[in-house]
Amino acid sequence: MTDLLKSYRFREEREGDWQALEALLKRAENSGVRALSDDDIMTLPRLYRQAISSLSVARSISLDQNVIVYLEGLCSRAYFFVYGTRSTFGERLALFFRRDWPAAVRSAGLSTLLSFACMFGAAALAFTLCMIDMDWFWAFNDNIMGARNPNATTEYLESTLYTEGSEPGEMLGSFAAQLFSHNSQIALFAFALGFAFGLPTALLLMYNGVILGAFVALFTDRGLGYELLGWLLIHGVTELFAIVLAGAAGFVIGGAVAFPGKLSRMASAREAGRRAALIAAGCVVMLFLAGLLEGFGRQMINSDLIRYSIAGGTGLLWLSYFYIPRQPRLDPALEARA
Repeated sequence: MTDLLKSYRFREEREGDWQALEALLKRAENSGVRALSDDDIMTLPRLYRQAISSLSVARSISLDQNVIVYLEGLCSRAYFFVYGTRSTFGERLALFFRRDWPAAVRSAGLSTLLSFACMFGAAALAFTLCMIDMDWFWAFNDNIMGARNPNATTEYLESTLYTEGSEPGEMLGSFAAQLFSHNSQIALFAFALGFAFGLPTALLLMYNGVILGAFVALFTDRGLGYELLGWLLIHGVTELFAIVLAGAAGFVIGGAVAFPGKLSRMASAREAGRRAALIAAGCVVMLFLAGLLEGFGRQMINSDLIRYSIAGGTGLLWLSYFYIPRQPRLDPALEARA
């Protein structure tokens, strides 16, 4: 009987403060922080501390389990309001581009080098083999290049690099769309299949590399290597960099699964997946920008010098964006409070 009386008095003495805290939280959740007055803002932390104290006491003396459950929920809501960061979608998006994405890329340095080695190592191998014997081209060609093969004339191959040539612009646009679709699939699959210890990721990167190497070898063999690289790199710097980073994201997950350390494989993969997902999300942006360069810039610009200038500029831009250290900045919500 004594315990029941203590429990009743405990609730009666403090219930008013709990209700006041809940009313403030409801107003803030429904109408935003601006709905609270200065006095409300000052009162809320005090009511939160009282609720925490009440929860501690309730767990010791209260005979009503519903009161404990109610206070746990109330304290959780108040905690996130008092200590949690509150930012808009725009602020989170800005934070992603300003801090989260570059930081995730920098943290995957070794995976990025491995991804680069897989793709461009395979490209160098295919290029060398094709330059020795162009019959190797047929082993690497998956028909994505269409009529661009050793049977084509040099004049035809040259004409495909410029819109004023004999090939209509819409055919160039169709081929560009085909290449973009192909490379986008490689990038997304390279990331998604990383969980299988990174082996499918490595194979996909090498597969894309041998196609690229054979393509470059074909034009180089006809004396058109310089012209082809300008045509390719105006968008390829961004697109191929996105594929390399997507592969790196796959290797991050694959490495976590293969070498989980003290964590379980699932926990290790989950932890690495957060970082890898940031990289992969950014790759989608890069592929979109590459598509714009591919669909417009490459087809409308016929000057080799301008093509190389754009390629070099985008390369410097991406390297600076990802790898030049930045001064740490506060979260937007914290900046607003400062």
